[in-house]
Amino acid sequence: MQLIRGMHNIRPEHRACVATIGNFDGVHLGHRTILETLRQQAFELGVRVCVITFEPQPREYFQGDQAPTRLSSLREKLTLLEEAGVDEVLCLPFNQKLQNLTPDEFVMKVLVDGLDIRYLIVGDDFRYGLNRQGNFAHLRKMGDQFGFEVCDTRTVSMDMDRISSTRIREQLTGVDLEAAEKLLGRPFTMMGRVIKGQQLGRQLGFPTANIRVCRQTLPIQGVFAVRVWLDGRSHDAVANLGVRPTVNATRAMLEVHLLDYQGDLYGHTLRVEFIKKIRNEKKFESLDALKAAIADDVEAARSFFHQTA
Repeated sequence: MQLIRGMHNIRPEHRACVATIGNFDGVHLGHRTILETLRQQAFELGVRVCVITFEPQPREYFQGDQAPTRLSSLREKLTLLEEAGVDEVLCLPFNQKLQNLTPDEFVMKVLVDGLDIRYLIVGDDFRYGLNRQGNFAHLRKMGDQFGFEVCDTRTVSMDMDRISSTRIREQLTGVDLEAAEKLLGRPFTMMGRVIKGQQLGRQLGFPTANIRVCRQTLPIQGVFAVRVWLDGRSHDAVANLGVRPTVNATRAMLEVHLLDYQGDLYGHTLRVEFIKKIRNEKKFESLDALKAAIADDVEAARSFFHQTA
């Protein structure tokens, strides 16, 4: 899959495609239904599948820290889109220049002159352009004029309710990982490259792989039994996701201890699937108390994976 960062990086090989526009946060089952429809259209037309997305997401641009927490970082989203069969992602910087494009300018610059799209799927409530003046009817009109078909997304529901990123966030807030997994079509996942930390876990007897969290806020926090994918193999593990109050840290971090694993993980990219919550993150009075709690967490994770084996 190719990542196109900005309009100026569109090349001739990126043109002539079917496309969809959106945040695709989490790339859940509803998103994947859209992508499957695009893949079918791309096959029939003999063109590529393109997802048009924005960085930052529009609500982050307008609301800052008050925007909804992300289900997936940009890197995670790109990985999930590639797995869903997307050929290229056009990532547009959401800024004042993009915000000030009129609906006609957006369609012409991005969809017609930029990507030369042949088929477009968007929600029938999709709004775009200066003051959000562009709507589905305008897209249909422009499609008729410039030779591309515009279709609306069909609602994908589960348990009598629409699958959406908002609904998944609500399940994660309630720590219902099983319900979130059903809506996502996979466990809630975070990915990242292992970096050097304070090596405190090693000193306490529980070495951890530290992954920087690329989100303004966290969708979940605490200690979890997790499954870690490394080089195509899965490993049972226990993870702490949070700000590590016992060591007075200020930046959120994902710390993962792989059970019964020996080896250097620095520089490796890990995929961490959250399976079961063990406890909330808390501040302990001493490092000895923290060490004892980690030992209990490891035992709890071992017991859980033994029961589910």
